[in-house]
Amino acid sequence: MAWFRRKDKNIAELGKKDIPSGLWTKCPTCTEIQYKPELDKNYSVCRHCGHHFRVSPTVYRDLLLDQDDIEELYLTVKSADPLKFKAKKKYSTQLETAISKTSQNDAINCYSGKINEKRIILGVMNFAFIGGSMGSVVGELVSRSIDLSREKKIPFIIVCTSGGARMQESALSLMQLAKTSSKLARFQDEGGLFIPILTDPTTGGVTASFGMLGDIILAEPGALIGFAGPRVIKQTIGENLPEGFQRAEFLQDKGFVDHIVPRENLKETISNLISMLTS
Repeated sequence: MAWFRRKDKNIAELGKKDIPSGLWTKCPTCTEIQYKPELDKNYSVCRHCGHHFRVSPTVYRDLLLDQDDIEELYLTVKSADPLKFKAKKKYSTQLETAISKTSQNDAINCYSGKINEKRIILGVMNFAFIGGSMGSVVGELVSRSIDLSREKKIPFIIVCTSGGARMQESALSLMQLAKTSSKLARFQDEGGLFIPILTDPTTGGVTASFGMLGDIILAEPGALIGFAGPRVIKQTIGENLPEGFQRAEFLQDKGFVDHIVPRENLKETISNLISMLTS
């Protein structure tokens, strides 16, 4: 049966084509393989199970704001390293790496714009920048955005995603909890409307401050929301945690979240809330 032998061992490779990398991704919930361009068209939400992938701040900016009127605010504010913090890496080196990786100055972007012709101030946090940690810059920009919203008497919306306080700044980071909370108290006492959108994950100091102080608290489906992580809580109390613990649906059931809103419906939902609550 020698006539079955293939003389050219490379003949099977002649028709082989290179497939560009980055075109496919696997859903972590249902494990379906997703075609990246189609996933992007669906706002990075799995069409099979509804899993909401983490996305960059520009996705939320373009999704929420009317495209004819967007101004980015506070572009020159950057973190310093007043404590000269050093662990495995210097904090200054971490900042340089994060700025290079994200092309942003810190873990939040702030915008002035409109949602369906309704003027707002929008903040969008970025988990890709040192885990979305809240340092002095995040606290300062949130505070400035609250003040601007109060002065202009317009709503303040913020998309939250964070791993907690930025401990490289020690007490300077923890001070931002009180700073942003006091700013919000004044804003809301004067009739201002504040709507946080909790995305995956929203934890630590952000949850312990402005993330949970909204007049209406929205969350994306399946978002991890809490202060300490579930592993830490389990080890502390020595008990198994309920199914779905710290997920958006669990928190809504317990009264900590008002509405769970799929990403594609966020703009319309916020627009309707602004119309109802500011008329």
